[in-house]
Amino acid sequence: MSKRIDLVNNLYPTTKFIGVIVIILSAFIVPGWKYSYSIFFVCALIALGSGKLKSYLIITVNSLLVLILLIFLMQSILIPSKEILYKIGFINVYKDGFYQALNLSSKLVAFTSAFILFFRVTTVKDFILSLENIGLHPKVTYVIMSTLQMIPEMKKEAGVISDAQKTRGVETEGNIFVRAKAFVPVLIPLVLSSIAKTEERAITLESRAFSSGAKKTRLYNIKKTKNDTIAIIILVVFLILCIGWRVLTIWHF
Repeated sequence: MSKRIDLVNNLYPTTKFIGVIVIILSAFIVPGWKYSYSIFFVCALIALGSGKLKSYLIITVNSLLVLILLIFLMQSILIPSKEILYKIGFINVYKDGFYQALNLSSKLVAFTSAFILFFRVTTVKDFILSLENIGLHPKVTYVIMSTLQMIPEMKKEAGVISDAQKTRGVETEGNIFVRAKAFVPVLIPLVLSSIAKTEERAITLESRAFSSGAKKTRLYNIKKTKNDTIAIIILVVFLILCIGWRVLTIWHF
């Protein structure tokens, strides 16, 4: 197990990102919904080998379950066709709409699963550092890093503010109306604190000569290994095979 963990987690971040792009492209190249849905299980196996299966499944299911149900509900009912698959009371589930929902949701599952897996097996710090190593400007990488960290930080800050409001007697738990009423007392401090933190970051960066054009040194660095070269070759060959298979399929028909 440890060897598999090292193999996945120790790949260079851009190599893993290329893998994500190849997986997503293959989902759109290979027709049908079966292959795209299978990507979810392939990513789950990789997450299992990396020791990240639990977090991968929790995030993926929480992110996609409601959206996929809505896609099936809207597509199956609102896109009529001659053939009806199921009839539930006065509601008809049409065949064309159902299969369109399968295709659409499968691409969404493939896209989301690949990216969630990437950020489960890759730290933001390593990903940003790898982008700087290939020549991306530090200002651009800082914007990317801030964007990736924004939602987790705001979620954490909202939890702190919510707990503070509870100690002041504000009801933040209960039915939907109680929660909606407590939304404003949480939202305003959250926005103000986010603005204040943005200013603090700007001052901190300038104090560390972030805008300086001088060459910067690092105490922490990452390097590619021969495993990255092997992985990229495998990914390129896999993508070529997918394209070739699709071309042959089109030519055959």
